[in-house]
Amino acid sequence: MIEATHSDADAVLEIKNLKTYFFLDSGTVRAVDGVDLALGRNTTLGVVGESGCGKSVTAMSVMRLIQSPPGKIVAGEIRFRQNGGGVDIATLDPRGSEMRSIRGGEIAMVFQEPMTSLNPLYTVGRQIAESVELHQNVGRREAMDRALEMLHRVQMSEPTQRLHEYPHQLSGGMRQRVMIALALSCNPSILIADEPTTALDVTVQAQILDLMRELQDDFGSAIIMITHNLGVVSQMADYVAVMYLGKIVEYADVQTVFHRPMHPYTVGLLNSVPVFGRRGKKVLVPITGMVPTPTEVIPGCAFAPRCPRARKICAEQVPVLYEIEPGHQVACHR
Repeated sequence: MIEATHSDADAVLEIKNLKTYFFLDSGTVRAVDGVDLALGRNTTLGVVGESGCGKSVTAMSVMRLIQSPPGKIVAGEIRFRQNGGGVDIATLDPRGSEMRSIRGGEIAMVFQEPMTSLNPLYTVGRQIAESVELHQNVGRREAMDRALEMLHRVQMSEPTQRLHEYPHQLSGGMRQRVMIALALSCNPSILIADEPTTALDVTVQAQILDLMRELQDDFGSAIIMITHNLGVVSQMADYVAVMYLGKIVEYADVQTVFHRPMHPYTVGLLNSVPVFGRRGKKVLVPITGMVPTPTEVIPGCAFAPRCPRARKICAEQVPVLYEIEPGHQVACHR
């Protein structure tokens, strides 16, 4: 079990051996294939990897938003701790009242593309207020007051005016602020941010990240930051989980991952990132080969065909995630 805190008692979310598969005519896609994670209170966990590695499916599994069919959680636990107790989200009915009270109330999500996540037929104020009404058991007027307060909190320009505008009337950065306001309107214990700065220019990206840090300090929420942008991870995360083809291949605190990476895939990711301002000529080193097809069954390490350090055992036996030093876990035969 990966621990994101010094004590299990501090974990607000524990994922154990999570497996989420998609059963297609062309075969079974093992999108998440045995993930173990723990998220500590008031900490930020960065989940990184190439597109298709299972980052977003892990988050959607936690939210119980996997479309069934073809998707299904086939094994594992998603244990959410609240008010001194706990519940295994994986056992709940996705459309049941208990899961609906958790989704949006206790665990909220900022989706990758706000324009497709916000309802184009309702004003942004109405959409925030609707979430508050649902989870906080308040009247419409009080809910709208809360919506306006949240637009102020996310530093929206002219919030009173924006309250009555529709998503198409806002810029990309404004819509992302609305998504954050919507997600935090009910003071959730966990905020999942799936590529929150994608398609935003660098200035707006920096503003959104600063905003999330400030709001985390104010609300005390734990954050799962899903991204392929290692620069965002270095700024935001306390801990980092590196995923490849549905599995976690390395986990450690952010300083260890960036300065002492151990898994060849993590090393490859870091070597393929351009660093501006560095003196001398640094040739980017791409990761060779291609990601295996999603339906392919690989007997050994999934990264072995692309790994410069692969040995015979790598093609025959799946490596397990083990601790090579306190707090640093790697799934590699070497």
